[in-house]
Amino acid sequence: MKKYYFLAFDLGATSGRSVLGAFDGVNFEMRELTRFPNTIVELHGKFYWNVFGLYESLKNGLSACAAQGIELTSIGIDTWGVDFGYIAADGTVLGMPRAYRDPYTDGAPEEFFSNAVPRGEVYRLTGIQIMNFNSLYQLYRAVKEDFAPLKAADKILFMPDLLSYMLTGKQVCEYTEASTSQILNPATRQFETSLLKAAGLPDTLLHPLTDPGVVIGTLTDALAEDTGIGKVPVVTVAGHDTASAVLAVPATSPHFAYLSSGTWSLMGVETEKPVLTQDSFEKNFTNEGGVEGTTRFLKNITGMWLLEQCRKEWTKAGKDYSYPDIVKMAGQVKSPSIVNPDDPRLANPPSMTKAIAAICTETGQPAPQSDAEYVRCIFESLANRYREVLEQLAGMVSFPIEKLHVIGGGSQNALLNQFTANAIGLPVVAGPSEATAIGNCLMQAKAAGLVKDRWEIRRIVAESFPMQTFTPENK
Repeated sequence: MKKYYFLAFDLGATSGRSVLGAFDGVNFEMRELTRFPNTIVELHGKFYWNVFGLYESLKNGLSACAAQGIELTSIGIDTWGVDFGYIAADGTVLGMPRAYRDPYTDGAPEEFFSNAVPRGEVYRLTGIQIMNFNSLYQLYRAVKEDFAPLKAADKILFMPDLLSYMLTGKQVCEYTEASTSQILNPATRQFETSLLKAAGLPDTLLHPLTDPGVVIGTLTDALAEDTGIGKVPVVTVAGHDTASAVLAVPATSPHFAYLSSGTWSLMGVETEKPVLTQDSFEKNFTNEGGVEGTTRFLKNITGMWLLEQCRKEWTKAGKDYSYPDIVKMAGQVKSPSIVNPDDPRLANPPSMTKAIAAICTETGQPAPQSDAEYVRCIFESLANRYREVLEQLAGMVSFPIEKLHVIGGGSQNALLNQFTANAIGLPVVAGPSEATAIGNCLMQAKAAGLVKDRWEIRRIVAESFPMQTFTPENK
């Protein structure tokens, strides 16, 4: 059978990679070609993404593919959400995009609610959880700053669309990525121009929406020749990385919840319509776009960030634990306490271990006394938080949740998966860890007419990658 090759560029907030997927109509396999850093650049008090460096990294991925003599069917790009670049009327990229960790949006939502549109109305129109860095508040503060790139801009392009534009010269606005902006109405699937006007922005700033699975254009002549890859089509995949990951959840029934586990944990369900209720507003749940017009109704939870920050402290102290070491450590002790991973004091403290200890003491619990106890505390705290959020989800959707699918890097943590199964009282199916790149590639296969729908994609994933099921243990 003929093999079709798809190149996925999968970019996260700290690194990116190019991944080659191969599909013959039955079997799917993939391998990484290149990996590259993605770092935030601080310049004169502002924080940017080096999009020109990312463009060079994408070129290197194309060249690596060409060097192996691979004939690509298409290329797709997924990235993190909310961030964007400014484009002039003549097509000029107006500098580097601001990064969502730039503190210029601190306090922006409250200011916007007070001066422009009330909080409840913003949620009613967009269904997106309120977070400082949402695109709406970035734009609002850019207006307040009199930010020169915005003043010169004809359009903005969200990150996957900006990179696709740099590859093809064609501009689009992909639906799943745009849905993270807090400008899109999930019910009408149109941008809310009233919010743009309230922020002091023209209603022409955004392109009309494009669904996943549409050909944007081919690589530019110069890029095709420079890399040796030829005039390959670039297609819109589910441009938001979580949307690509959820597409690759190996579910066989719609009665599932998912947990995309990494630095952030994103827990949610897939629904046919957005959930816009007083309960979802008060609990700050979000409605983001999915493939085939679905909604990803979910909650952002602080994930492995807690552990990553502890590991930085331990490394500085000369204790360089491997990840298997850490899991083994946690399995050998009991947790003295549980904290809320979403406590604001854990967002970015000078010392994560001291912050965790302080919260434990404040809540009348013993503070961890060893590194192993800190790890165990983090794992059990995450499992407990997953239970809380899953219970909230179950109370807001119209179907029973029968199992939890864990995807992403955290799916490889067997101990945490078992803790989670114990906490939620449901089976936990772990894997695949590379769900985002898989979803990117198989969305390209769908665009090429090789796959029918998202359920066929999920069947292919289930048949192509190993999974492990964790059942609740009696306590």
